[in-house]
Amino acid sequence: MRFWRELKPAALAVAPVLGAVLTLAAGVMLVASGATPSVPDRFLRLYEMTPVYLIEVSHFLSSILGLTLVMLAFGLRSRLDAAWGATIGALLLAASLSLLKGFVWEDTALLVTLAFALLPFRKAFPRTARLSRMEITPGWLASAFAALVGAGLLGLWSFEHADYADQPFWRMMVDADAARSIRAWAGAALALFAFGLWRMLATAATPPVVGEADRDFQRVRHILANAEVAEPGSNVALLGDKRFLFSASGESFLMFGVRGRSWIALGAPVGRRDEQLELLWRFRELADAHAARPGIYGIGADHLPDVVELGFSIQKVGEAAAVPLETFRIEGTKRGNLRRAWRKAGEEGATFEVIPPHQISDLVPTLAKISDAWLAEHAGGEKGFSMGGFYPGYVSEFPVAVVRFEGAVVAFATLWITAAKTSFSMDLMRYAPAAPKRIMDYLFVELIEWGRAQGYKAVEFGMAPLAGLEDRPLAPVMSRVGNLFFEHAEEIYNFQGVRTYKDKYDPLWQPRYIAAPRKWAIPLLLADVGLLSSGGVAGLAKRPKKAESPEAPSQTVSAPS
Repeated sequence: MRFWRELKPAALAVAPVLGAVLTLAAGVMLVASGATPSVPDRFLRLYEMTPVYLIEVSHFLSSILGLTLVMLAFGLRSRLDAAWGATIGALLLAASLSLLKGFVWEDTALLVTLAFALLPFRKAFPRTARLSRMEITPGWLASAFAALVGAGLLGLWSFEHADYADQPFWRMMVDADAARSIRAWAGAALALFAFGLWRMLATAATPPVVGEADRDFQRVRHILANAEVAEPGSNVALLGDKRFLFSASGESFLMFGVRGRSWIALGAPVGRRDEQLELLWRFRELADAHAARPGIYGIGADHLPDVVELGFSIQKVGEAAAVPLETFRIEGTKRGNLRRAWRKAGEEGATFEVIPPHQISDLVPTLAKISDAWLAEHAGGEKGFSMGGFYPGYVSEFPVAVVRFEGAVVAFATLWITAAKTSFSMDLMRYAPAAPKRIMDYLFVELIEWGRAQGYKAVEFGMAPLAGLEDRPLAPVMSRVGNLFFEHAEEIYNFQGVRTYKDKYDPLWQPRYIAAPRKWAIPLLLADVGLLSSGGVAGLAKRPKKAESPEAPSQTVSAPS
């Protein structure tokens, strides 16, 4: 017993893969057995004691069960509890049918042994997903088809080269056996065709984008308002350009964007903590079912165990800045410039206010004018995917911090807040051309005080792309290339300026990662993240040489973690 207790964790870890391989082999064995001749003397004894119709039905169903086991192997590999139970039932039923179709006791013994071998490993299949949710890849269908064709060719060869002498009864039995095998093989082929057709119709080629007019959009709002785990950046789900996977309880979602073959989840699932891994599995399976290239962008270190569980490779893409509100102070010589800018703006008449969402509609025209003027001086246009844009419906979803000067609104920031008040963040940050210099510093200081008063623990400043990548001889190639861009590509993007600007608030820098099934896919996914965020190649081409100003930062790529 002690030996089993020590061995059990390793056995549970290997059981899904080994069980899937053995079940696949058992399924192929049954399909091949149904397509090949029966042993004559065994069949004769069975024929004398068993009704013919029972033999015919057993032979046909045995091949169908063989194909079913091939299908269930995919579910076992994905650790579905329903696949575990269905596999044991199918194995035991197939074992009985093997005796009735031709007294093939060897097949029966192997099937029963495999069924009893799987019984102790119930805990190795913890995923509570229905078999109807099991995603089947085109590659899997092609492999199953190849196995089926192989079984048919094996049967054809076996009957052509069988030597049963010239006894009339044997010849009659062989002829009947050949017809029986053809029926069984054809039935399995039709079952595979029907299953493949059903899977293609049951799952849409690409889940649709969920916009404001969709019923699911209200579900997204509800989950964000009550989420146990959510980052400020999770609010970008309300932009109207995302696709969603919802948990079975309806209390969690995962959002993702699609560009070509790339399916890119933005951050970790939002909602209940215990549903996160299941949603990540479903995302990977759904992408795999459509021959897509899945990736997860902007995740934090806390979620690395989950993506490793998915078998993904990981690459650091930058660092996110978070300022703990409990310890942040503007007193002292280190923040003298910030304190003087904040005090001067206040003395000159600047005022700060946070307007709740239900009062934003009347202010939208004024904010739109400021936004248009700001965009006119910052090439690139509105962003998407990982960053918000100025769209009236989207802006009205959030509280908006505004700064007035001489009675007129001169700057604003839309706020991403969280239900648990772990942190909040600024999304759109825009100001009028006539705004006083360093008015955004005034806005930031006031926002920090507002967040402290509201009970938030931290304010997030978004991500500094490519920051914190190592340039060591043994570092990953992508990290070294990223560091090279960070150090020497200021004409393309102000990488160091972004980091320097945020550093003056003494934030805690937290790593952010991208994950993909294969390392080589990560550069392709990063390129698609940039294109999704910038509105395609045309939007990317319009980006300014300097995306940030040290006095008033524009938006930077941010992502929920």
